[in-house]
Amino acid sequence: MESGKLRFLALLPILASLILLCSDSLPQFVRQSKRIKCSHVQQRHYWIASKRIVTPDAMVSGAVEVKDGKIVAVVEGYDWRGNAWTHQIIDYGEAVVMPGLIDVHAHLDDPGRTEWEGFPSGTMAAAAGGITTLIDMPLNSYPSTVSEETLKLKVQAAQGRIFVDVGFWGGLVPENAFNSTALEHLLKAGALGLKSFMCPSGINDFPMTNSSHIREGLSVLAKYRRPLLVHAEIPQELDTADDGAANPRSYSTYLKTRPASWEEAAIRELLKVSKNTRVGGVAEGAHLHIVHLADARSSLDLIKEAKSSGDSISVETCPHYLAFSAEEIADGDTRFKCAPPIRDAHNRDKLWESLLDGEIDMLSSDHSPSAPELKLMKEGDFLRAWGGVSSLQFVLPVTWSYGRKHGISLHQLVTWWSEKPAKLASQHLKGAIAAGNYADMVAWDPDVEFELNEDHPVYLKHRNISAYMGSKLAGKVLATFARGNLVYQSGKHAPAACGVPILAK
Repeated sequence: MESGKLRFLALLPILASLILLCSDSLPQFVRQSKRIKCSHVQQRHYWIASKRIVTPDAMVSGAVEVKDGKIVAVVEGYDWRGNAWTHQIIDYGEAVVMPGLIDVHAHLDDPGRTEWEGFPSGTMAAAAGGITTLIDMPLNSYPSTVSEETLKLKVQAAQGRIFVDVGFWGGLVPENAFNSTALEHLLKAGALGLKSFMCPSGINDFPMTNSSHIREGLSVLAKYRRPLLVHAEIPQELDTADDGAANPRSYSTYLKTRPASWEEAAIRELLKVSKNTRVGGVAEGAHLHIVHLADARSSLDLIKEAKSSGDSISVETCPHYLAFSAEEIADGDTRFKCAPPIRDAHNRDKLWESLLDGEIDMLSSDHSPSAPELKLMKEGDFLRAWGGVSSLQFVLPVTWSYGRKHGISLHQLVTWWSEKPAKLASQHLKGAIAAGNYADMVAWDPDVEFELNEDHPVYLKHRNISAYMGSKLAGKVLATFARGNLVYQSGKHAPAACGVPILAK
């Protein structure tokens, strides 16, 4: 018996060493296990090779070194192979590797209206479309994000349910516009900026603002150097003489209810306060951003004038305004209803011209889905149907497919979809393939054509409401990397949703 005890005591140091060794390796095991769930690439240190890597300076043939979620180096030619032989190499050959898209205007409807979309389906669609960062709008979810408390609800809803990074705009509404303390609490809680409507939003807890509210909002935003995004339409008196005979199934009927003069009136009003953002102005440091511009005529001329006067102002448009025209929209096809409305073909051509000339700064999806029954697709009533184009997964191939006719370049795509959106949202480690930035990238083949038919994998919650279904597009997304995680590859998402909620600091 005594000899057994002695043998056991002699083994104790060995057992203690084994326990210590296991405990030291446990965190590494846990991290590796999480890594396997978050990414199709199990290594934390690897290389992405391609003959077409779009960097800020040039398109190069070479490789990108990725380690611990960030870009370590971008190496041109073949010099990188000597350093990479011990690591995994993912070679995309002739496919394009460029920065992941940053969509600054998406409605994910979570929490509160997840029957419309939701964080899981929305971010899966984003990943499948090469989008690595989304900035979620403060309305169409419930409650709307107009306070520190409602922002916390939004962030909680996103935890563990997003496949790409998601940031959040807060809402500027009459309820908080004159309460600088409430606005500051919202901004300190992490809102990347504010968003307001100059017309009824259609959401009860997100009422419209006027120029007085916007002036107050800009004065608070100046302190934090963050933007105010504005839906720029002000309702004007309409000619209703023929309303009784108007056909609600005709798109032209709806188009007449929201003429370009609504956009022009709103922008004229905005420019009365945007001058405060000039150097030396009372709102210097704030920035005004006009969302989803549809009118390429007088409205755009006003914006160009404000820019030349030194106002801190920018403007976006959306792929659906560049792809479609009013003349092409069939009677009753309410998938195309949005606000501002899609205008005529000549206006579409002028939007392209202004985008190519740099007068329009960037693109966004304005992904705005709803429950299918709200689109009234059977009735085809444009006047009563819910407005909004569902588009998140398709914006890269749509921009490329329609843009090729106008001779767009890959660098222009990066400017519109990555570089300038990153600047607007103050995401300084995103928007470019450069050492030190997050490894947010998309690999895609611009030459592969496909049809958006019933056989095409679509991750949006309601594919049937998208105006793009039935289209033939070019530009197949092969893989999407978010913070170094391979979150989408060859039609498969990573097992776990490991995107990061982005909060301003």
